Amino acid sequence: MIAIETFRSLALSFPDATEEPHFEKTSFRINKKIFATFDEKNNTAVLKLNEIDQSVFCASSELIFYPVPNKWGKQGWTVVELSKVRPEMFEDALILSYQNVAFKKK
Repeated sequence: MIAIETFRSLALSFPDATEEPHFEKTSFRINKKIFATFDEKNNTAVLKLNEIDQSVFCASSELIFYPVPNKWGKQGWTVVELSKVRPEMFEDALILSYQNVAFKKK
């Protein structure tokens, strides 16, 4: 299980990462672009993965990782069940999410 304190600590450990509100959620951003959100009510995170990373994480554990169920999911936005995910797996996915947004080719 990942607590918000752990999530926050990991997300803010990346260079230039910031925390800002995003509707009813907490978002973590790099260069004003969201790479992760936290939904306290549902104890979930949403991460921005690329298509390959999304398919790998979802295939490894579809009860823990799954695409957002709309057009955003087709763009790589992936839900993570924080009460079920192993800390190392979450950290790996969060790193990839940060990298996908921070180093996105324009």
